[in-house]
Amino acid sequence: MTEFHVIAGGGEKLLHPAIRKIGVSDIKEALRAGLDDFRAKPSHYAFLVLIYPLVGVVLAAWTSGHNALPMLFPLMSGFALLGPIAALGLYEISRRREAGLDSSWWHALEVRNSPAIPAIAAIGILLLILFVAWLLAAKELYEGLLGTGPVPPVATFFHSIFTTSQGWTLIVLGNLIGLIFAVIVLATTVIAFPLLLDRDVGAYEAITTSVRATIANPGPMALWGLIVAVSLAIGSIPLFAGLAVVIPILGHATWHLYRKLVAPPPA
Repeated sequence: MTEFHVIAGGGEKLLHPAIRKIGVSDIKEALRAGLDDFRAKPSHYAFLVLIYPLVGVVLAAWTSGHNALPMLFPLMSGFALLGPIAALGLYEISRRREAGLDSSWWHALEVRNSPAIPAIAAIGILLLILFVAWLLAAKELYEGLLGTGPVPPVATFFHSIFTTSQGWTLIVLGNLIGLIFAVIVLATTVIAFPLLLDRDVGAYEAITTSVRATIANPGPMALWGLIVAVSLAIGSIPLFAGLAVVIPILGHATWHLYRKLVAPPPA
């Protein structure tokens, strides 16, 4: 049944991949391997994620021109929640390169032929729901602290954010709420998509494996989350253009992180 296939994978029974313990050195090695993948054909990889910074610029322009300035930061930060979806093609390129197959950029589109595509779509929908929930939470927080009236001019808006107690409360609580969403996404999807591309285990097992890997390696996974957050922030500063480099490296590195966290299936 299609529904069961989405949940449990193609084998009609739940498989439980074995989780490994990793250390900080493994995080460094995964990043180095991701950088090596990026260096192999950087122009191809930048092309794959070109839509990511472009959409970020469009979001920024939309919020500044439609009196939705308060949603600019939630959109910019929350958009990173969709990063695992944007990196799907990068996982496939790393998988093919690791296997010694042709890793030309067009092979990234072969993700659509994966037998696990229903499960991948299911987790993608979950991420979209979390993204919308984050935006709604940010909107409610802003309106609860600063009101629902017309948004003031840009200078007045930022003055109220950085010079009033309500503004600083918004900053602190907003970041705490954002951290909760980020931890949920990290724990549930950090290796879910690479696992599904490698083995059609189903959405349920992909998510629970990510959670088990995070619980088994709290320190290294917290470091990984911090690296991702800082890298995305730095890449977003120059009008999002840096994401065309940051996203490919992190995407490829995530594949190698998956290889370190999940043991190969038994022969």
